[in-house]
Amino acid sequence: MPTRRDYNTTQRILVTGGAGFLGSHLIDRLLARGDEVICVDNLFTGTKRNITHLLQHPRFEFMRHDVIFPLYLEVDRIWNLACPASPVHYQDDPVQTTKTSVHGAINMLGLAKRVRARIFQASTSEVYGDPSVHPQTEGYWGNVNPIGPRSCYDEGKRCAETLFFDYHRQHGLDIRVARIFNTYGPRMHPSDGRVVSNFIVQALRGEDITLFGEGTQTRSFCYCDDLIEGFLRLMDHEPADGATFTGPLNLGNPVEFTIRELAEAVIDLTGAGSRLVHRPLPADDPKQRRPDITAAQQALGWEPRIQLREGLQQTIAYFDALLKEGKSA
Repeated sequence: MPTRRDYNTTQRILVTGGAGFLGSHLIDRLLARGDEVICVDNLFTGTKRNITHLLQHPRFEFMRHDVIFPLYLEVDRIWNLACPASPVHYQDDPVQTTKTSVHGAINMLGLAKRVRARIFQASTSEVYGDPSVHPQTEGYWGNVNPIGPRSCYDEGKRCAETLFFDYHRQHGLDIRVARIFNTYGPRMHPSDGRVVSNFIVQALRGEDITLFGEGTQTRSFCYCDDLIEGFLRLMDHEPADGATFTGPLNLGNPVEFTIRELAEAVIDLTGAGSRLVHRPLPADDPKQRRPDITAAQQALGWEPRIQLREGLQQTIAYFDALLKEGKSA
């Protein structure tokens, strides 16, 4: 009996969290290459503004749904991006955050098992916690506080990875797992509490820029377009030897900056007169974060192309327009 794929060469794709920052950029790329996309989002942190330009697209469909509840669709591939990803949002309702990571993974894996779809998990560098190994390789198991204020996100994502690999081993599911390091760009939520959006919004409003601690902690910032390219290469990768390629795979920019250097770059690019003010470090805030992307370079031929100042200029332009429109969500 022929399958749907025998008479329709267009892939039908499900993207959970598709109205979010990264989900909406991913959907743009999927539609541009000819896929049909079902975007699922409960709009807790995502926003319709990110997908307004797609609502009349003939191959796009939006569904308001929370992934902690089962979903029954017929799809070829699943991208599971649903979860609040900034401390402000995931600590707002930590129980819901854990349920989104764990129940959401179970429900999407169950769907993938039923329809035999390849499934992608958007994991995070937070699985490494406050790392004692630097830079972080995929083989590092992490240093995570299981009962701290960030644990709902960190341990939720770690559990999701466990579920993905158990479904792979137990049911032969075709999985891809990416560990995302700090990513920024247009469509970030202006109130998400992430360092790039915080600094840009504060500078554009002429406010002081808040540094937690002395600003000596480090991060590695990857522009969204580079990250989405890595997503697509990982999901589409078919090893020449026919082996299974699951990840987990670090995707991020290996160039490391201190938080103070980021703040100074934002002030320079915006021309703001903002001062740097210091606040105490939040609990369990990692002191350093930089990915080892050797595996992604070797397997996918992928590495970031966009330099920090270039990406910041694009992001500043986005937030400048947003603030001038008087929109804050």
